[in-house]
Amino acid sequence: MAEQLPLPLPVRPALGRADFVVARANAAALGMLEGARWPGNRLAIIGPTASGKTHLAHVWAAARNALVIPATDLSRYDIGTLASAGRVAVEDANAVAGNRSGEAALFHLYNRLAATQGALLLTGRTAPSTWPITLPDLRTRLASFTVAQLDAPDEALLAALLDKQLKDRGLTLTTPVFRYLVPRMRRSAAFAQALADEIDHLALAKGRAVTRDIAKEALIRLGADPDRTEDDET
Repeated sequence: MAEQLPLPLPVRPALGRADFVVARANAAALGMLEGARWPGNRLAIIGPTASGKTHLAHVWAAARNALVIPATDLSRYDIGTLASAGRVAVEDANAVAGNRSGEAALFHLYNRLAATQGALLLTGRTAPSTWPITLPDLRTRLASFTVAQLDAPDEALLAALLDKQLKDRGLTLTTPVFRYLVPRMRRSAAFAQALADEIDHLALAKGRAVTRDIAKEALIRLGADPDRTEDDET
């Protein structure tokens, strides 16, 4: 039977507190996020792609009635109105670096929130002090942020992240197939996300449940060796 052309259905990730998988790699960052008060009401959550930064921003926003906006949209907002919310999270805030209007918008948002003792949460891959910001006053302010770092996942967290990514796509794997996949994955949250995407695509294209053959093909398509575990490399 010919493969079907899968429709690009949107993925709606579960971003509630109960959906966040707590492990050694992220427990410290979660504890800082949920702390009663951050130093200066400023916190930056940093970590690699797909490590949970967006999830944590939404956990905080739901608990504190805060707004979450992408940095690429920041300059489109009226900053006074945005700051009136009192608590704002800016995702991928490092994206404003080198963009004059984006840097200016983040600078004014910082100042407005600081004036009213509001809270500002930023997410990014690295600490704000390392971002190539061109506006000197903004660069100084970003250097004052407390940093909560998400580390690379261990195997237990990696398995949990893959399970969540699959469930976000409405997929359920049998235990043998899941156990086949986990030790053959690359050790990154981004790979877990890409693997879930590839498995979803293949299952839709073939019109059947996820088998070991589909799992193996997904690994191959992503450049992973389906016959070797990560432990074989050591």
